[in-house]
Amino acid sequence: MGEENLKKRKGEDNKKEDGQSIQSHEPQAMNLQKEVGLTSGICMIVGTIIGSGIFVSPKSVLANVGAVGPCLTMWAACGILATLGALCFAELGTMITKSGGEYPYLMEAFGPIPAFLFSWTSLLVTKPSSFAIICLSFAEYTLAPFYPGCDPPQVAIKCLAAAAIGKTENFKDSYKDSSVSFGSIGLAFYNGLWAYDGWNQLNYITEELKNPYRNLPLSIIIGIPLVTVCYVLINISYFTVMTSTELLQSRAVAVTFGDRVLYPASWIVPVFVAFSTIGSANGTCFTAGRLIYVAGREGHMLKLLSYISVKRLTPAPATIFYGIVAIIYIIPGDIDTLINYCSFAIWIFYGLTVLALIVMRFTRKDLKRPVKIPTIIPVAVTLASILLILAPVISAPELAYLYCVLFIGSGLIVYVLFVYFKFNWPQKISKPITMHLQMLLEVVPAEEVTE
Repeated sequence: MGEENLKKRKGEDNKKEDGQSIQSHEPQAMNLQKEVGLTSGICMIVGTIIGSGIFVSPKSVLANVGAVGPCLTMWAACGILATLGALCFAELGTMITKSGGEYPYLMEAFGPIPAFLFSWTSLLVTKPSSFAIICLSFAEYTLAPFYPGCDPPQVAIKCLAAAAIGKTENFKDSYKDSSVSFGSIGLAFYNGLWAYDGWNQLNYITEELKNPYRNLPLSIIIGIPLVTVCYVLINISYFTVMTSTELLQSRAVAVTFGDRVLYPASWIVPVFVAFSTIGSANGTCFTAGRLIYVAGREGHMLKLLSYISVKRLTPAPATIFYGIVAIIYIIPGDIDTLINYCSFAIWIFYGLTVLALIVMRFTRKDLKRPVKIPTIIPVAVTLASILLILAPVISAPELAYLYCVLFIGSGLIVYVLFVYFKFNWPQKISKPITMHLQMLLEVVPAEEVTE
């Protein structure tokens, strides 16, 4: 009896150790863990969206539409489109509860080729260039206070402008001198929507969401309208202290705003912008790694990229690889150019993914749909994506758009060779490299989850 009591006491001690329950002492399954709740989901959406865009895009949006009125209208319209797109992804994410964003939806609706082309383009173009834009913005705003020569206004002008806070002269005749055209609207949307990019980030980590049927749509419904209101108010605050011309001439809009409102405490603005951008970069890196992980798990990328860390149960190889590719984009990176061509590629697949939702309404009626939105919403988003893709190409055709399409198409060659015909590198080369990387990174293949 004494021995049994001792064993029982030891078992109770194990339960209480470090304040953990006995479940924590059981071996964890080697796969991604469900640890993201509603609050974390909202923070992920808001924190990833509010990164560099609101500090970079205002100049480009204004430059394309030419006046304050259309500019503010564009910011509100971008918020509405982002919300509608996110609602489509909410239905997709609760219908197909797999991580990887657009990848599993394209796979389910259209098969492996569109899914592979998405992962191919995301891995080498859209995700790393997006990460590069955020990091370039972080660097630009962090260095801005150390180069006062880049700030056009003088001390007297700053003080005079600060005294005028709250006045509305810049909003009079706000639609006068606007230069709105089919192409300029498309480019303005590109830059505005770039600031909202991140509305689909939770779909990349669906497998790590607690109760995704509830938390995914709720996070979207709460998070994106919150960001939309915030963005419109921020732009109003910009135009309150700057004219259109002054905003276009500013090297760093938020820094100029801070100079006029908070002088001499204007250093606070670039510090907070730096925090915002680095936080968004962290969220972007977190979610993009999951796409590469899922593609590797499906055999569409190197198998090593689907391995997970033994200690942290995260896709470490995928995240590291993503970071390396992003660094390549930073070297020659120009923020405005990257935004335009990145947005062009992104909206090709956004449109295709929302079209997949419409297609599966007819081809996969058997799938459970905890969230079902009116059909008019995915139809509207699909049409909007088509217009966004065609607008800049028709009005201001550039070879870069053709190169982008050719690059996406080149993924077909890679798919045929390495996925369809399963051409593998010689085992003498690939096997020892994989083995050594496994030991270095302490990663193992994920266990299959049976639902």
